[in-house]
Amino acid sequence: MSQRRARHSTVPARPLDTGPCPCGGGGYGSCCGPAHRGERAAPTAEALMRSRYSAFAVGDRAYLERTWHPDTRPTRVEADPGTEWTGLEILETGGGTPFHSDGTVRFRARYREGARVGEMVEHSRFVRLDGAWVYLDALPA
Repeated sequence: MSQRRARHSTVPARPLDTGPCPCGGGGYGSCCGPAHRGERAAPTAEALMRSRYSAFAVGDRAYLERTWHPDTRPTRVEADPGTEWTGLEILETGGGTPFHSDGTVRFRARYREGARVGEMVEHSRFVRLDGAWVYLDALPA
């Protein structure tokens, strides 16, 4: 999810607060919605990972930019509008709690691009920057 590129110009609609959250963590209004709106910061690296997955799913480029470390963030962050993200599975976490300054999250993200379905696995690194969790980069496979 760090560098997938868009193929189409359609941007998915943001779910209603009463609808399910793309990350699978409950209702959007109580899960990733408040983070996307800037109402609360992710308390853990895993929560940030989930909110970033949801941001890719809903096409929230501003949130992706805001939560990407400035030293590794690309010039322009794209939210993959031609990709429909269909599921997230957290495989492993390391550190990343409110008591850590860094952490990792290994995850599997499923997607659909037209008739093609696929999945990607990434082991992401997160750090705190000015007290907030941000995505740093992906560890080599």
